[in-house]
Parts: sequence; structure tokens; C-alpha cells
Amino acid sequence: MATWREQRRLDAAAAEQRRAARQQAEDERTARLREQARTDRDADRAARVRRRAERAGRRAAALTPEHVYRRGTLALVVASGLASLPAQVLHFVGVSPLLLPLPLALEGAAWVMAAGVAYADQRELPAWVRWLLRALVVACAGFAAWVNYGYGTSLAGHGLSAADAATVGAGLAAVTLLGPAVFEIRQWVSTLSAAAGDEDARRERRHARRRRWHHRQVCKVADRLRSAAPIGHLTADDAWDRAWSIVHGADAPGMTPDLHRQAVQSADRMRQAQTPAPTADAPAPDPVPAPDTKPQETPSSTVKRSTAELRQSADRAPAPVGAGSAAPAPDPAPVVVRPVAVVAAASARPRRATGRVPQSARSAPPKRTAEQLLAEARSATEDWPIEDLTAEAIRRAVRCAPAKARVLRETLQAERATAQRAVS
Repeated sequence: MATWREQRRLDAAAAEQRRAARQQAEDERTARLREQARTDRDADRAARVRRRAERAGRRAAALTPEHVYRRGTLALVVASGLASLPAQVLHFVGVSPLLLPLPLALEGAAWVMAAGVAYADQRELPAWVRWLLRALVVACAGFAAWVNYGYGTSLAGHGLSAADAATVGAGLAAVTLLGPAVFEIRQWVSTLSAAAGDEDARRERRHARRRRWHHRQVCKVADRLRSAAPIGHLTADDAWDRAWSIVHGADAPGMTPDLHRQAVQSADRMRQAQTPAPTADAPAPDPVPAPDTKPQETPSSTVKRSTAELRQSADRAPAPVGAGSAAPAPDPAPVVVRPVAVVAAASARPRRATGRVPQSARSAPPKRTAEQLLAEARSATEDWPIEDLTAEAIRRAVRCAPAKARVLRETLQAERATAQRAVS
């Protein structure tokens, strides 16, 4: 009995578990369906919002001034063709039905030449090609306008007054010329807009024009180098660097011998400005020549002395010769005027400082030439490794300007590299 009851209890528990599992699965399925429906609704809402945004964007893009201008000009061109072509057809067919292809060819030639102008602008063909096509457009459109004007004035005897017929003829001629003119203006505006929008290309063209104007000789050499090399083998920048090195002898573009000389002079002036001025507390004594030292005669003193002697000889008049005198008295010896050396007065009291010595009164420091600087740098850095050949170290060793130290560094490094290649 107990066993039967226990079995019934176990069966009921198992049935309850199965029912709970089915309920849980049903709840999970319902939740998944609800979540999927919510996701679908969100996706549909997002899709509708996206479609509305796309439609608004297309409307905004279609209503921009650029699209309105482009589409408006095309509409004017089509209206011009539809207004001018029937009058030409009626005029030529009225003369002879065999002339029906003539207005089609005339109007088509004008529009084909106008399209040729647009194609030439797109391919950046030479200017004379574009102007030739424009001249053909003007010729065809002008002839068609003349034909339409004649056809309009010929309607004076067909129920129209002379003034109305003249107005119709002028209108047909104007609308015939309006289409090609509007199309040409549209192409011209598009070309200018494209050129204005490409800022990088415009800046490159401006730089190329300025480079050719400022450095004509270098441009000629660069063009010859590129024409001598195979196509695509030498770029414009490489050709320019080589041409600059050939013409000016400098590896860096922009540097010329005159600029290098100016840089060296500026470095010298900077070094002189940075040199501390001597103090006025201990001025150097003036050199005093010995009293018995004979001053050296200069060409100016010799000239002054000779002039004085001539003046004294001219001032002396010859002595009168008396009747009893046998011979005139000899002239006295000429007086020689020699410059006297001025000796500074000796003073027991030392000289006092009078203030800062002006720049014009200072003695200029001795200037070393480039060869002397290079020789001193070679001697000072003879046992240095090539890694220690820096501009600052060389400047401190030979006490020169930074610009000259950089030049010495490049020269010494080049000599070391040449020597290493020769050894290897």
C-alpha cells in the first residue's frame, strides 16, 4: 500500500515538473516573440525615419543653386531648340521639300560644336581648339538666327502687320542665339567653379608659375634633364634638385652662393656683436716712441718737404751784383724741413677711465679665413671619432660662429667618409 502511494506521489511530481517545463518553454517563446515584434517595430520605425531623411536630403540636394542652375539651363536649351527648329524647317521646306535635312544639320552642328567646347574644357585641350569650336558655334547659330529672322519678317503678308512680323522675326532670332549662349555660359561657369574648388591644384599652378618666373635658368636645366631621361624615370622634384645643384652648386634648393656669402657675413657680425667689450678700468697705454728714434718718412711727408723747399727757393731773390764784384755770391744751402716726432708728455699720475669705449674706437679682432678655420679644426679634431664631430664641439674647439661650425662639421665628416671609402 505504501509502495503504491509512493509511486503515485512520484508520478504526480514528475507530471508537475513536465507541466512547469512546458509552461516555462511557452513563456520563453512568448517573450521571444514579443521581443522580435518589438525589434521589428523599431526596425520599421528606423527604416521609415531613414527613408524620410533620404527623401528630404534628395529634395534639399535637388533644390541647391547648382542643380537649379544646371537643370534650368538645360530646360532653356531645350526650349530654344524647340522654338527655333520649326521655323527653319518651314522656311527650307517652303523653298523645296528636299531641303528638309538642312535645318536639322544646321541646328545639330551648332549643338555638336557647343558640346565639343565642353569636351575640350574637360580634357584641358589647348585654348585655340576651344576658340575654334566657339567660332563654329557662333557661325552656325548666327546663320540659323538670320534664317529665322527672315522667316518671321516674311509673315507680314499672312495676317500680320509689318511691326508684328518684325517682332516675330526678332524673337525667333533671339531664341535661336539664346540656347547656344546659355549653354556656353553654363560651361564657362562650371569650369570656373571646378578651378576654384580645387584649391590644391590652383596652389600648385601658382607655385609653378612663380618658380618659373624667379628661377628661369634652373627651370630650363630641369626641363632638359626630364626630356633626356626616359618617361617616368625622373620626377619633377628630382629634376629640380639636380638642376639647382648644377646651376648654383648647392644641395639644398633655395641656397645660392650670394645667400651663403650673406649668411657668413651675418654670422661674423653676430659674433662681433656677442664679443664682450674691453673694460675701461685698465686701458692699454699708448705706445711712446724713443726720443732718439728717427721717424720714418712717408710719401706724404716727402711731398710736403719738397713743396716747402721749392717755395723757399722761389721766395729767395738773387743778390744784386755790384759793378766791382767779379762773380755773384753763391746761393745758401737749401733748408730741409723734416717732420718732428711728437712725444707724449710723461706723467706720473695714471690715466683714469673716461667711460665705455665706443665701438668705433675698439680694435677689430683678427678675422680668420675659411682655410685657417679648416686647418685649426683638422688639427683640433685629428684624434676625435667621427661620432664626436658635432657643430657644438667644433665651435668650442676652434671658437667660431655656429654657422661656420656647421660648415666645418660637414667638411670634416665628408673628409672622414672619403678616407674610409679609400681604405676599404
